[in-house]
Amino acid sequence: MADPQRAQPDHHPQPPGAAPYRVALVAFPGIRAFDVSVITEVWGTDRTDRGAPAFDLRRVAADPAPVPLRGGLTLHADRALSWLRRADLVVVPGLDDHLTTAPAPVLDALRRAHAHGTPLAALCGGAFTLAQAGLLDGRRAITHWNLIDLLRTHHPRVDVVPDALFLEDHNIWTAAGTAAGIDLCLHLVRRSHGAEAAATIARSMVTAPFRTGGQAQFIEHPTPPADRDADTLAAVREHALRHLHEPLTVAGLAARAGMAPRTFARHFTAATGTTPLRWLLDQRLAAAQKLLERTDLPMPEVARRAGFGSEVTMRQHFASRLATSPRAYRAAFGTGGNNPIAR
Repeated sequence: MADPQRAQPDHHPQPPGAAPYRVALVAFPGIRAFDVSVITEVWGTDRTDRGAPAFDLRRVAADPAPVPLRGGLTLHADRALSWLRRADLVVVPGLDDHLTTAPAPVLDALRRAHAHGTPLAALCGGAFTLAQAGLLDGRRAITHWNLIDLLRTHHPRVDVVPDALFLEDHNIWTAAGTAAGIDLCLHLVRRSHGAEAAATIARSMVTAPFRTGGQAQFIEHPTPPADRDADTLAAVREHALRHLHEPLTVAGLAARAGMAPRTFARHFTAATGTTPLRWLLDQRLAAAQKLLERTDLPMPEVARRAGFGSEVTMRQHFASRLATSPRAYRAAFGTGGNNPIAR
């Protein structure tokens, strides 16, 4: 299984005039309108004037009949299931009733797409659809925390992971509930087109380009009064982002928050779902990715500005977390001095 936070830049950005990246939204009665909206917002909105890639989103169904959605909405498919053979990515929305049986032609088409090597992604309860197709048997998958037991009961051959926002196993991506679907969609953009493309779309959607941590932070439990000091922790994170190029320690951040280091680490993890050190590493990796995409700065300077201290340290973290090297990442996604943002 791939680390849910690892970006694998195995695709190159679209050169000018390249064909749009083709995304298939699989539609059938019972899919969630919210997930349809998320998929449409990420891949169905033209943002090429802001430097985002060109996408070709198609709504694919077994027959041309309108697909009813909850709330009186209707989705009209514009392609048949055969279009999945042309897709670069296939996305399955979640379900209103998580035990809804997908039409047999849909399940067959998903099996063929996976056998063809096309990445498949399911949002929230969409994991149930992939499980019906047998595509999750013996593989790790995630769904909304409130549906984990249901997925395990009805699909015991699936290795259900209890705590992740999204994850991948054998080119199949699954995501936890609702907002985690946004996280996965943006991650898939970042994986295929780079961090700057994902950040452009995230800015347009007024959401974070990526979140760290797992869905355990969202499971229902009483919130102690001591864990409600969100403003202080937010101020500390903002300070850290402004000073990533400087040495930052948990003790120093704790002192800025007016807390003992162990208390600070506990509150920080409760608020973000990850440790202070892991959060700092994530931010430094993101900063390095942007510098590699936007500028032609030499590697030692990229490492310094991102707070890694040395090129060797930066290279080690890229290898362990992103499964690539800084130079390979720049070769895949860099626009360098040709990007006006870099100047």
